[in-house]
Amino acid sequence: MVVSVRRCDGDAEGMTTIQMPHVDDEVRQAAITRLRKKRDFRAHLLAFVMVNLLLNGIWLATGAGSFYWPVFPLFGWGIGLAFHAWDAYGAPVPTEEQIQKEIRKLTH
Repeated sequence: MVVSVRRCDGDAEGMTTIQMPHVDDEVRQAAITRLRKKRDFRAHLLAFVMVNLLLNGIWLATGAGSFYWPVFPLFGWGIGLAFHAWDAYGAPVPTEEQIQKEIRKLTH
């Protein structure tokens, strides 16, 4: 099944019709979930950068020659950020073959 979608580019003459394949609700929800995870990761990354810039600024303002203490929040938060990135961008959806293989392992 193909769904026609009309897109308006500002005026009635700019209307175009785009043919899009119909997708079921489950696939649509999965796509929305992935997009939200990516958006949330970008917000997390921005917070990480901004807070760590602030912490490094404090370290610089209070005597950069001393011990580099911002390494602790950078490293600790960086681990969490790496896992968030994996969840948003790297974690593959299991294939049907992988699911069947796991079912065979559990049943034998």
